[in-house]
Amino acid sequence: MIKQNKAVELRLYPNKEQQVLLAKTFGCCRKVYNLALAESIESYKQNGKFEHSNYITYREQFPFLGEVEAQALNQSLQNLKSAFKNRFSKTAKR
Repeated sequence: MIKQNKAVELRLYPNKEQQVLLAKTFGCCRKVYNLALAESIESYKQNGKFEHSNYITYREQFPFLGEVEAQALNQSLQNLKSAFKNRFSKTAKR
């Protein structure tokens, strides 16, 4: 017997408070990603290595990053690390 996958389509309607929190989260994730990217590029120019820091160093500079979940900020840094890994790995298809 072949097992078939089923999908459920779902649409969420957040209230105003949830919309504000989602907008803050997306904006802060974008800010952390861009800061880490700029820092990595600058690090590469100086010493030839891409170095990433954690979001806590950015939270000291930008206190509004404390208003959103830390997991979301960490995930944006993980996404950056995986993008670098995929782009600069020896086995990456060109």
